[in-house]
Amino acid sequence: MTYRALFAGFAVLALTFACFAQAPPKKGNPLVKKQAYGHMPDGAAVDLYTLTNANGMEIHIITYGGIVTSLMAPDRAGKLADVVLGMDTLAGYLSDTQHFGALIGRYGNRIGNGQFRLDGQVFTLPKNDPGDKPENTLHGGPGGFDHRLWKGAETPNADGPSVLLTYVSKDREMGFPGTLTAKVIYTLTKKNELRIDYSATTDKDTVVNLTNHSYFNLAGAGEGDILGHQLTILADRFTPVNAGLIPTGELKAVQGTPFDFGKATVIGARIDEPDQQLKYGHGYDHNYVITPGMGGLTKCVEVYEPKSGRVLEVLTTEPGVQFYTGNFLDGTIHGKGGKVYPYRGALCLETQHFPDSPNKPSFPSTELKPGQTYHTVTVYRFSAR
Repeated sequence: MTYRALFAGFAVLALTFACFAQAPPKKGNPLVKKQAYGHMPDGAAVDLYTLTNANGMEIHIITYGGIVTSLMAPDRAGKLADVVLGMDTLAGYLSDTQHFGALIGRYGNRIGNGQFRLDGQVFTLPKNDPGDKPENTLHGGPGGFDHRLWKGAETPNADGPSVLLTYVSKDREMGFPGTLTAKVIYTLTKKNELRIDYSATTDKDTVVNLTNHSYFNLAGAGEGDILGHQLTILADRFTPVNAGLIPTGELKAVQGTPFDFGKATVIGARIDEPDQQLKYGHGYDHNYVITPGMGGLTKCVEVYEPKSGRVLEVLTTEPGVQFYTGNFLDGTIHGKGGKVYPYRGALCLETQHFPDSPNKPSFPSTELKPGQTYHTVTVYRFSAR
């Protein structure tokens, strides 16, 4: 071989390596990865499931509380950032009082006076809200689903990687009647959606209202407050509350009030107005009444963060969504990576039946009977512009 031929061969080889080096990285195949996360105080193992879709988006879920511990979403440049608040360790979640990322049940939101009547019988629940002298039951009580260990399993799904979580709540757990078998499927779809399918069955008449309590900051967890996020809520009415944040039973029009987000509005624009409802909630902490769409899933919320360009859309089969602006975050919580979570450092969009529905006959019913199946769907869709 001549030197000229040898040089030509090296040139072709170098060019080939250069082409590989400059080619964009291939996006991975959808997958589910399971690994150990820690142990409960009684020694029970807690697992971590990582869902990754073909676009490289990634979601982490642990079997304690069904908690979404991390959600990596792309900005307008394709850069991923974790957009949900949470803790670095299981110990952090065991001591958490903010319900970061957790599955909520048996009854999401509040039940007034810690009791309800069903089939002529009064059921008494533990009171854990508000503060030192609780009067109401919040999120299923102090031992609700967010404090329980769920059983996890990968489950086949054509839409993307999925994990099925199952929890069996015994009769009279937290005072609720009936043994309730709850199943929740988390799916990370090809369209960069977190789809949550909730279902439940019971052996006695009971009430049920499941939701997820993720705290979103589209700039990134711990990256300041969310007052500059632009919000649209597609609802004409909300359910006003009393001083204990229990609905009065009224469905009030949002028009002409600080609760009107019919057009995209900066969250901080009216949050401190001298409105009695805002005073009760220390900001926004209210249920909006969704008008159902014809196709089952109804788009009810859109959030846009201008700096990153990230967009979050919420679609649901539920009749309501609780909009909460992190009013009880106070800058004392150190979350993932040691970042401080400031006052109003995140927002929650909890799809649900209305608070205190068991005590409000005019509200959509949350009763579940033997032989029936409770089933709701919520989709959190991420994009950028």
